[in-house]
Amino acid sequence: MTKSELIQKIAELNPHLYHRDVERIVSTIFDEITAALSRGDRVELRGFGAFSVKHRDARTGRNPRTGEAVEVDEKHIPFFKTGKLLRDRLNNN
Repeated sequence: MTKSELIQKIAELNPHLYHRDVERIVSTIFDEITAALSRGDRVELRGFGAFSVKHRDARTGRNPRTGEAVEVDEKHIPFFKTGKLLRDRLNNN
């Protein structure tokens, strides 16, 4: 599901809301999650899952095409861990 499909679905389920308001709500939620992660905070949506940031140290990697050693800088990556409710629903429990 894309962001625009999510907006469309929410708008269909809530006909009393204007489409532009639904779009603003969805964008605000995503912006707040992004801002929290960029600050290093953890975002937990009960029953759905938790977003956090993992740190990867600098390392020596390998170019798969040439086999040559390359230095890979340290980086921070987003990480998502599913909640129990979502896992159970996906596994039909």
